[in-house]
Amino acid sequence: HPQKNNWLVVNPGNSPENAPAAHDGSSLDAGVTMDNQIVFDVFSKAISAAQILKKDASFVDSLKKLRDKLPPMHIGQHNQLQEWLDDIDDPKDQHRHISHLYGLYPSNQISAYRTPELFEASKNSLIYRGDVSTGWSMGWKVNWWAKLQDGNHAYKLIQNQLTPIGNERGAGGTYNNLFDAHPPFQIDGNFGCTSGITEMLMQSSDGAVHLLPALPDVWPSGKISGLKAIGGFEIVEMQWKDTKLVKLVVKSNLGGNLRLRTPNELKQSNGTKLKEANGKNANPFYSLDETAKPVISEKASIKAPTLTTTKLYDITTQKGQIITLSL
Repeated sequence: HPQKNNWLVVNPGNSPENAPAAHDGSSLDAGVTMDNQIVFDVFSKAISAAQILKKDASFVDSLKKLRDKLPPMHIGQHNQLQEWLDDIDDPKDQHRHISHLYGLYPSNQISAYRTPELFEASKNSLIYRGDVSTGWSMGWKVNWWAKLQDGNHAYKLIQNQLTPIGNERGAGGTYNNLFDAHPPFQIDGNFGCTSGITEMLMQSSDGAVHLLPALPDVWPSGKISGLKAIGGFEIVEMQWKDTKLVKLVVKSNLGGNLRLRTPNELKQSNGTKLKEANGKNANPFYSLDETAKPVISEKASIKAPTLTTTKLYDITTQKGQIITLSL
């Protein structure tokens, strides 16, 4: 693949701890999906930093050319996001590592709105791998299902994560002292599950502050405060009732455009209608690097995801301003 397409790849690389059966137990390969995704992010952040600082223009140009030669993500014969450049994923493989979904979370290269085919392929990969895993992996899966806007599945993983298992070694879940159960203990399970709960209620990595993106049926009404979004936006208070957002108070610590994606229509506290968003978000904190169009197997029959209808608003804010919105 790399030679035929003139792609630039990490070689040797591996998809951590997993090895395809086609490789006779070896995890080494060239241009694995997670490597490509990480290199894309490293290049993109370096490019962004140099442009903000207005320096190293020739280096930026070189990085852009290199980034354009990275392999695009691939969707394989099983409608899955491929873990390797070759279409050798086994749908019966239930390894707890699903490293190629780094592009879905914590990265933002895979999006429900910008890359629907990759979004759906990621869901298929996650379904194939199953829910059973050790604690840290469960935490990551909560985040993935939240990013896939499936609150009920994310909540199921939270229940799995919090299942007490006593003091046995080698099992998933949580010990009686609430430490994540991956022998002897992994703090990333505790942190990861907390992150996943947050992602169920608010996400801000895909060009907007998305509120209640993955609300499970068991949380139809609720209230939360203190969530912080990219760009210095703080959720001072958010209330929802019968799955509808009824009150929102946001503090803009830095100013700039606040783009909100909400599950229902909102209005300003004085009754004024909000401006519907159009085009790219003008806030530089929300600039997005374009994900390359995926290579899709001729054997695949990938479907577009079914998404809940949302409202998208733009609100111009000043530093220190507090915005209050209601149903």
